[in-house]
Amino acid sequence: MFGPFKPSNVLLGGLLWKIPWRMSPNQKYRQRRRLKAVDQVIATVDEGLKSKGMTSKLLDRLKAEVPLESEMLPRDKYTTFSRQEKGYRIGLHRVQKWTRKTIRVNPKGF
Repeated sequence: MFGPFKPSNVLLGGLLWKIPWRMSPNQKYRQRRRLKAVDQVIATVDEGLKSKGMTSKLLDRLKAEVPLESEMLPRDKYTTFSRQEKGYRIGLHRVQKWTRKTIRVNPKGF
């Protein structure tokens, strides 16, 4: 068919998702930078509280449970747990608003 009604991927299949199956090196670099920034914020707040002689239960729990970017495996930096996926892992760039989330802790064994 020609004209305005010619078949295309968008017209035949609805919304055409153009998400690559793996993250680009630039996306990985930015993700590492975001993780390091969160680590730095936690360290700065902790230092500030220590200088005032104060503590925070939430901050202590974060430091104990959340691994630093340098301690994380690449698999945990760039993928996260997903019940629906075949191998139970999904690329982080396929998670909605993944640039705003700090997804560091996954279920044990996955």
